[in-house]
Amino acid sequence: MKIAIGSDHGGYELKKIIKKHLQGKAIKLKDFGTNTTDSCDYPDFALAVAEAVANGDYDRGVLICGTGIGISIAANKVPGIRCALVSDCFSAKATRQHNDTNVLALGGRVLGQGLALEILDTWLSTEFEGGRHSRRVDLISQIEKKYCKGNE
Repeated sequence: MKIAIGSDHGGYELKKIIKKHLQGKAIKLKDFGTNTTDSCDYPDFALAVAEAVANGDYDRGVLICGTGIGISIAANKVPGIRCALVSDCFSAKATRQHNDTNVLALGGRVLGQGLALEILDTWLSTEFEGGRHSRRVDLISQIEKKYCKGNE
């Protein structure tokens, strides 16, 4: 599995922990920034990671900002991205099983590192169930096509 990862300054410290964790599992990853705790704009990193996943260069993405809210909103503007902000393991599992999410958003100022890693591992190890859920994901894609210019 290939993972694209990115954060703003509010998620930088948690991103470092997540990168070390993923490298310990021999998961291939690319860090799309930021590389500092200096104030920066989360949409830039959301876009880079979301485009890398949407164009198929990476299987999934992980994004971290202070709360995870802004970076998830920005990522979801990219056609083909289903990004979920997750703060518990039940939701991490459900969002993969039922929504086939391809980007996980976390709040670096909201989650402790232990819980963040549990959420990440749950999300990475859970497969999409398909079936009735495929129909619903397809309906989400239809909404996206209706409202995204150039996506006709």
